[in-house]
Amino acid sequence: MLVKKTIALKYHFYFWGIYFMINFIRWGSYFNDYSYSFSSNLVEFPLHIVIVYFNVYYLIPKLIFKKKYVLYVISLILLLAIHYIIRSGLNYWLVTENLWPEAQGTQEAFGFNHILAVSIGELYVIGITAAIKFTVDFIDERNQNQQLRELQYKTELKYLKAQMQPHFFFNTLNNLYALTLKKSSQASDIVLRLSDIMKYIIYDASKKRLPLIQEINYIDNYIELEKLRYEDSIESEINIDGTIDGIQVPSLLFLPFIENSFKHGVQNNKKLKLTVFFEKAGQYLIFKVLNNFDIEKSESETQGGIGLKNMQRRLEILYKDNFDLKTEVNSDMFVVTLKIPIL
Repeated sequence: MLVKKTIALKYHFYFWGIYFMINFIRWGSYFNDYSYSFSSNLVEFPLHIVIVYFNVYYLIPKLIFKKKYVLYVISLILLLAIHYIIRSGLNYWLVTENLWPEAQGTQEAFGFNHILAVSIGELYVIGITAAIKFTVDFIDERNQNQQLRELQYKTELKYLKAQMQPHFFFNTLNNLYALTLKKSSQASDIVLRLSDIMKYIIYDASKKRLPLIQEINYIDNYIELEKLRYEDSIESEINIDGTIDGIQVPSLLFLPFIENSFKHGVQNNKKLKLTVFFEKAGQYLIFKVLNNFDIEKSESETQGGIGLKNMQRRLEILYKDNFDLKTEVNSDMFVVTLKIPIL
């Protein structure tokens, strides 16, 4: 659950404390009268605070965000007028009768120039605080959007992996069913291999990354299960080029490509020739799978969405644009090449 964050109360105190000190020192130095500066700022600051929070938490959400710009300007002008009257009255009553000591020449309080000077000073405070609030809200919204994107990616990734696992078990149980019908002695072997794979799925596949060698063993287990089903109809080999020790990969990343090879390769009593390559090339891992297939039947099939389509989407989630997936037909061989960064 994402919760919108607000500025901690202590930072409000920090801001007003620092702002008070800056004004106190500034005007005390200007008049060479720190007692007057302290008293006048003490009177004015509660007004600053009320106006700032009224603007930030009421006027802006109710008027600016609803595009009532004219009404906002009118409200702000009225607010400044009320502020001027209360500020001048309190200063005159509590601090000094000289309401504009910094004025040059014959300028007097309550005139146009004095009203303009006080209003500009207040707009300065309103502008700074509004800018701070907008900046904090922008950063908070950006962070929340990032969290939402990550949550969406994780949810979608779990969904895609959940689709693959039942698909795999469906195929494997079909294999086991076919062997039990034949009362094959190989059924016990397939049960053991299936048990190992289920243990992998339950305990390891939920992890973000796993050693590549573990994924290769998983693929080898899957191929051996298929061999038990098709007996002499499969020729396969797995080749590894380069040192793969220490390489971590997302779980269940390569299996759909192997499943796809069996789906399209073992047809019309033809022998499936399957070759799998893993190669470390600098900072990238190259995975390649080649299998023979029936071109006419494969082109006419419309089913098979769980395989390459889901893998394409999963790769986009995991690596964004930093991967390369290619499929090609070379004579009667279907070739899939995947290049991913080693993280």
